[in-house]
Amino acid sequence: MTSLPAGWYKDPADPSTQRWWDGEGWVGRPIPADAVPPDGPPPEEPTSPAPGTATPGASTLGAAHPGAAAPGQPAPGVPAPGTNAPGPNPPGPNAPDAASPGAVPPSATHPGLPYPGGPQPGVQPGMPYPGGPQSGVPYPGGPYPGGPYPGGPYPGGPYPGGFHPGGNGPAAPAPPSGWGPPPGWHPPPGWQPPPGWQPPPGWQPPAPGTPGYSWAYIPQLRPHGFALAGFGRRLVARFVDIFMVLLLNIAVNGWFAYQWWLEVEPILRAAMTDPVHATPQPASLRASYLMFTILIIATALWFAYEVPATANRGQTLGKRLMQVKVFPMENTEQIGFGRSFRRWARLGLWTPFWTFWGLGLVLQFIDSASPLFDPRLRQALHDKSAQTVVVALPAGYRRPVEAADGGDHSGGEK
Repeated sequence: MTSLPAGWYKDPADPSTQRWWDGEGWVGRPIPADAVPPDGPPPEEPTSPAPGTATPGASTLGAAHPGAAAPGQPAPGVPAPGTNAPGPNPPGPNAPDAASPGAVPPSATHPGLPYPGGPQPGVQPGMPYPGGPQSGVPYPGGPYPGGPYPGGPYPGGPYPGGFHPGGNGPAAPAPPSGWGPPPGWHPPPGWQPPPGWQPPPGWQPPAPGTPGYSWAYIPQLRPHGFALAGFGRRLVARFVDIFMVLLLNIAVNGWFAYQWWLEVEPILRAAMTDPVHATPQPASLRASYLMFTILIIATALWFAYEVPATANRGQTLGKRLMQVKVFPMENTEQIGFGRSFRRWARLGLWTPFWTFWGLGLVLQFIDSASPLFDPRLRQALHDKSAQTVVVALPAGYRRPVEAADGGDHSGGEK
């Protein structure tokens, strides 16, 4: 028994029809699935049993449907329990189809057929249902064990022109002659091509043991649709910026550099006159102060040259000449003063430490060479700290101009 309420449901024996379920079994004749069923159960149809086919106490099921099995008896064409012989009177070629109008589906004559939404007869939980996937066999339209979905790309890349052997969709043009998977490609363990699939003309499977490269290949990223700036262009842009900062230092730091030279020149001259017997003389305290002042001013000039330009335009003079630009990782807006300072500080604030046995210069060199160790985004350490990326601009690139909020408030007058 089932708790499914009485009503009109699709007949599991013929999903193109619907019948009345009274809570215990199917009643009445089927009607098309898209037809509007009547309210309540179908009207009972009068039966006129043939002479000699119905006797008092016989099952009305057999009277209503000649040839149907009575309760407890095997159905026509079904072997009796414990025998292997076929049942009597198998259906002939002119037998009525169970799905045709007027035919009685087997669900009305065979107790145990499924009710709407019920389990299939004889199927236990965990067992494949009739017509469903067996052990090791894919679901209809599902992937083969260890292989791609039918209609999906061949392992190692899509077929040119959309060709997909064994696919479920419409036929696609065959791949060009000589096409094959990438060199060194091997199918995953257990993969088998779909039944009936034929390799393209000229295709040869890779030799066993051939090393592949598909996982070692790293596609080049294009942040915001731009190509990454090359190492050569970035290096030339940096040399141009160093030259510009040097010119600023000559103009501002020239006097301090001259005073520092007056302090250290006698010491250097004495050391060069007799390099073997001369005793090294330490620099004066004034020379040390002058050197520290020079480095502080050089750091400030570098800051004034690079930070505002990068914050407002994403480009210094060297980057503009080499057509490279600094963008934030998340969008194409300007990076702003805070991120521009953070990007510069990772490189520029080491300048005063040049006097500590060249420690600052060594750290700046390591930072400048760090893009060589990032093949994906070519970010230097100062780019990683500010979450920026340096891209190459196409020829004639102009930044899109956004319309002002509110539109033109001049009323058309200029």
